[in-house]
Amino acid sequence: MSGLLALLDDVAGIAKIAAASVDDVAGQAAKAGAKAAGAVIDDAAVTPKYVHGFAAARELPIVGKIALGSIRNKLVFLLPLALLLSSFAPWAITPLLMLGGAYLCFEGAEKVWHVLHPAAAHPAEDAAPKAKENAALLEEKKVRGAVKTDFILSAEIMTIALSALPEGDALWIEALTLAIVGIGITAVVYGGVAIIVKADDVGLWLAENARLAATRAFGRAIVHFMPLFMKILMIVGTAAMIWVGGNIILHGLAELGFGAPYDWIHHQSEAVAAKVGEAWKPALGWAVTACCDGIFGVLFGFVLIPVVTFVISPVLGMFAKKEAA
Repeated sequence: MSGLLALLDDVAGIAKIAAASVDDVAGQAAKAGAKAAGAVIDDAAVTPKYVHGFAAARELPIVGKIALGSIRNKLVFLLPLALLLSSFAPWAITPLLMLGGAYLCFEGAEKVWHVLHPAAAHPAEDAAPKAKENAALLEEKKVRGAVKTDFILSAEIMTIALSALPEGDALWIEALTLAIVGIGITAVVYGGVAIIVKADDVGLWLAENARLAATRAFGRAIVHFMPLFMKILMIVGTAAMIWVGGNIILHGLAELGFGAPYDWIHHQSEAVAAKVGEAWKPALGWAVTACCDGIFGVLFGFVLIPVVTFVISPVLGMFAKKEAA
């Protein structure tokens, strides 16, 4: 009997440890997911363009295919790579994170540059070949392009999440945390995208079929508001990219021994926050830091635009031509 009680006590102890581990995983996943917010917002802002021009009945299936591709990117390819980095090359996490931050700065700055200089934007694609192209092949092509873009953003999300995890965790805890972050972020992003792409259809249906005048007016308001909402989402996504990218670069430089810019921004945020009441200090300090990170991010991105345009892109194009040959 005493042996059975001891066994039950051991089982209870193991259950408590497991429950504590699950709590740790949930907390770490929430923290890591919040840290990747910039890339998440941009992902939600970019994806709706991939369903533009398709029949309404194909919008949700296309979003679903892209979401499945995103899950595959995160769990099949990026999760094992992240665990290998964590186990065998933790020193590479910061440089890879900075590389992703540089990508975010470049993408954000390029969007700002095209707004300031519309003539420099990429030429519009010829719509005639697309009209002749088989609809199924065009859909498959769009999905492949979206999944490739998602891979870059997913790599950044998973790297940011990995950098947010505390050192010394068991491998299974890291794997489970990253899996939860990957699945959770994918559900939030593509669930939001599904709502966005169908909102105007819902509004149109309400405007035409609702019984109450107020409901019909609400439907018309949705239809008129969605284009403005998409513009706001693009602006917020671009700002988030630039801010997060700048913060990643500055933090990475500090970890590599070049901490002067990071320390200066931290000092400025503390100096400004000291001029207001205690209740407003955290918010104002964060705002100053985010503003400085964003300014650095957009300037760094502007520097990268000619490098990517005249050096990196031509070199990649040469390799692509060699592979095609």
